[in-house]
Amino acid sequence: MKGLTLAALAVTLIATVFATKSPYQAVLQHSRIRGRQHGPNVCAMQRIRGTDKKYFTNCKQWYHRKICGKPTVISYECCPGYEKVVGEKGCPAALPLVNIYNTLGVVGATTTRMYSERAKLQEEIEGPGSFTFFSPSNEAWAELPTEILDALVSNVNIELLNALHYHMVNQRLTSDDLKHGSSFPSMYQDFNIQIHHYPNGVVTVNCARLVKTDQHATNGIVHVVNRVITAITNNIHSFLETVDDLETLRTAVAAAGLTAMLENEGSYTVFAPTNEAFEKIPPDMLSRILGDPVALKDLLNNHILKNMYCADSIVSGTPLETLQGTVLEVGCDGEEMTLNGKAIITTKDHLGTNGVVHYINELLIPDSAKTLKEIAEGVPQVSTATKLFEDAGLNRYLTGTEAVTMIAPQNYAFKGSVTMTPEMRKAMKNHILKERLSSKSLYHDQKLETLSGNKLRVFMYRNNLCIENACIAAHDINGRYGTMFAVDKVLAPPMGNVMDVLKADNRFSILVDLIQKAGMTELLNQNRVYTIFALTDEAFRAMPPADFNKLTRDDKELAKVLKYHIGDGFIISGGVTSHNRLKPLLGEKLELGIRNSTMYVNRVPVVDSDLMATNGVVHAIASVIKPLPPKAGRDQPEGASASRYSAVRAGIQVMKNDDLFQKVLKSQSSKTMSRVQ
Repeated sequence: MKGLTLAALAVTLIATVFATKSPYQAVLQHSRIRGRQHGPNVCAMQRIRGTDKKYFTNCKQWYHRKICGKPTVISYECCPGYEKVVGEKGCPAALPLVNIYNTLGVVGATTTRMYSERAKLQEEIEGPGSFTFFSPSNEAWAELPTEILDALVSNVNIELLNALHYHMVNQRLTSDDLKHGSSFPSMYQDFNIQIHHYPNGVVTVNCARLVKTDQHATNGIVHVVNRVITAITNNIHSFLETVDDLETLRTAVAAAGLTAMLENEGSYTVFAPTNEAFEKIPPDMLSRILGDPVALKDLLNNHILKNMYCADSIVSGTPLETLQGTVLEVGCDGEEMTLNGKAIITTKDHLGTNGVVHYINELLIPDSAKTLKEIAEGVPQVSTATKLFEDAGLNRYLTGTEAVTMIAPQNYAFKGSVTMTPEMRKAMKNHILKERLSSKSLYHDQKLETLSGNKLRVFMYRNNLCIENACIAAHDINGRYGTMFAVDKVLAPPMGNVMDVLKADNRFSILVDLIQKAGMTELLNQNRVYTIFALTDEAFRAMPPADFNKLTRDDKELAKVLKYHIGDGFIISGGVTSHNRLKPLLGEKLELGIRNSTMYVNRVPVVDSDLMATNGVVHAIASVIKPLPPKAGRDQPEGASASRYSAVRAGIQVMKNDDLFQKVLKSQSSKTMSRVQ
């Protein structure tokens, strides 16, 4: 017992150690596991083909063999702090600890080492102390514009010294110390440097990614970064004030009252639309939004993420929430940062004290800032309904400030070409409700009033939410003043009770006569709810004359048959799943189902569904519904095996009654066997 307790404690401690690893360390550990077949202290690295971008590999990247949508090349390198030994496998030797100046040479940051000599920094980083040096790689120095690099090295080297000091912190910081959202005073006038440690293992300092991490030295630690970092002194709003290409955005921020937020503390990501992005929007639409403080604030909040995301932190499509509550997918395509799958980000990583700014050349207009017409025009699946609303003269409801709900049938709901007629105009008015609704607030048997004055009913089913015969096919879209429901059918408001529906349709003339003959007219006129599976005239004509005569000879027997075709309850085709039951007025339950988009009742196909009535719904069928044969029980097989099954059951019963059999059951060996089993 003591041994088990110690083992359990050991497992718990190990789990705790692994659980507390930083994201970077967790990814590094995975890279070590992938590289261990090549020897000790070997890490698997993935480089995006055609670029210099390399990453320690995590599970997802390893199995997909892709980063930023591009194929990767796998390489195996010494893990941080280790080196190869000639003639031995892997990287068995720990790097000798030397001072920071010499460590820069060991990790290949030779340009930083050269500039340290030129700026008279060598003595400081060779001497006593405990520093963290975020050293730019050689490639990072080479990427600096020539005029900036010349300015750094030409001013008696003081600017170069200041720049190098800004890459240093006067304490030793490992990757585990670099917590997400933390900041540390640099050795240049105590200006802070910002740290972000992302769940995918990427660590950035002022949006520069750490590419070689935790290179220990006798007087500190070196982390190699992929760009030269500069001091951050302004907040996001101050930065926006200095950029001519963001003039329209500045005006919009002031008009929406967001100036204070972008001046205060925070950690935001702002996708800043350029003047060009605003110019791409239709002038009337842009003027309307700029003149509406609510819509304008929604528009701008849709461009701001709640957390800060540097470009180098993005290695896959990640859904990120905006201040507006919408979700943007921020991703990458090779070297390009993408937004919602499009490369509309033109400039990246302009840092402020309270976040980062990326320029975009398209406006991200949320639905909450759009009119219903603008929403519908952005949904190709409802283009037919959108045109019909316009042709019916209903544009003022879709572009104005009146609170309404638009019920838009999807294109496939319209059969063939559709032309505007007085009947169609009235039908489209039934697709606009007089109030703004949310699907989450709808409830069963709720009544909704349309522009034409008709009342529509709401039906709640386990698998669907429906308004009359049409079910909501997608989540509702909330615009500035109205809401859009996309539905799967053209609405058919009830025009009378079930008898009225049957009488108005010449397909059911024989059935109407039979209902009257059976004395059931008054029953179907009652204020109850029915689901009627109505036999068409063709169905009756297809019956053998003898069967039809037998059906109509006795009114009582006729009533029994008809009542078996009438469900006591209300269910439209959209409420039917793979297996539903409905109690008829007389007889056993009816089995309903859907197969290949066709509704069935007791295996009889419904040829036309959802003819709506005030007290029910009519579904047309082409053959008489008959009770289904009883299903065989799971322990009662059919066919030839039934007799063998009965014989076995009989034998077992005889054994149970046998005295010897009962003694065996009560024996010690039987009890032991039962416990073992």
